[in-house]
Amino acid sequence: MIIIGITGTLGAGKGTIVDYLVNQKKIAHYSVRAYLIHEIEKLGLPNNRDSMTLVANRLRAENSPSFITDELYKEALKSGKTAIIESIRTPGEIESLRSKGKFYLLAVDADPEIRYERIVQRASETDKISFETFLANEAREMNSHDINKQNLKKCIELADFAFDNNGDFALLHQQVEQVISKII
Repeated sequence: MIIIGITGTLGAGKGTIVDYLVNQKKIAHYSVRAYLIHEIEKLGLPNNRDSMTLVANRLRAENSPSFITDELYKEALKSGKTAIIESIRTPGEIESLRSKGKFYLLAVDADPEIRYERIVQRASETDKISFETFLANEAREMNSHDINKQNLKKCIELADFAFDNNGDFALLHQQVEQVISKII
């Protein structure tokens, strides 16, 4: 079983990569975001990025820095098939997944203006924010010395493969195909 983790900046194209791998390669998908939304709903909190961050940080602090992805890994393990775990946010998640066997981390980034336009078009409940809030959210998640909090910068640095997603779908898909042919 191979696990592919995906990390990256807000609106960079993590979901686009996941969609491609699920639809073209029939890889199972497990989402940190979906896991957190379920937890947020159980707690009766508003579905926004602040709640996601609060709940994620609490779960990690109460359990372990890799708790959420470890839970998703358990689900993937039941199928025994190659799987994607989307939205890796802490180095502890990467360390834990790497310790379990065949794990590859993909990172994706793009220019902030392009990424903001993408989230505006995506229009999910957590994406209805100003450009300034978008940048502030990202800054909050970019670096942390607390092992239970998001550290996107370090996660991106730890990636096995990185994608620049300033272009169109075809270019990103081509980059993904080149990498997937190496690891699967």
